[in-house]
Amino acid sequence: MKKIFTLLLVVGLSTYSFSQDLKYGVHFATNISNMDYEEDGIQSNPHRNGFVFGAFADFGLTERLAVMTELQYSPEGANLQYFKTDYINLPIILNYAIVGGLKLGVGPQLGVKVHKHDDGFKNFAFSGVGFAEYMITDEIGVDFRYLYGISNVFDDASPLEARQGVMQFGFTYRL
Repeated sequence: MKKIFTLLLVVGLSTYSFSQDLKYGVHFATNISNMDYEEDGIQSNPHRNGFVFGAFADFGLTERLAVMTELQYSPEGANLQYFKTDYINLPIILNYAIVGGLKLGVGPQLGVKVHKHDDGFKNFAFSGVGFAEYMITDEIGVDFRYLYGISNVFDDASPLEARQGVMQFGFTYRL
């Protein structure tokens, strides 16, 4: 766990050296999470709701282009006890300011599982992130994110294959 945290910290801090403008803050959101199964036979698959919180740094590359990294806690999975799992996520989003306070972005995300080490889930999850944010003021924004799992969340020994599908509706506050 120390190695993973150190890696995430180095990636986040190394991006700082390329920035022209640094903004940082906190992010709070609500999650709607579910799993997209490859196999038939999963009869009941209710979505899981939860709260996301984290801190972010937004590194301006140009007047309109920026890279945002974030470290966030996110409850994911499905709403069945044996399909619930929580992650510390590190999204790296390239975003572009369209007009006014509207930003759109995409990027990869690495998730590190934070509990239940022998539960049939892999310890790492890779996702793609789509992002839209509208800045209401210079400090306060609302955002929507969709995360689609690229990797199978279950261990290789498991007969099941599934990818995460997560929607987040949230608020950002720039400090």
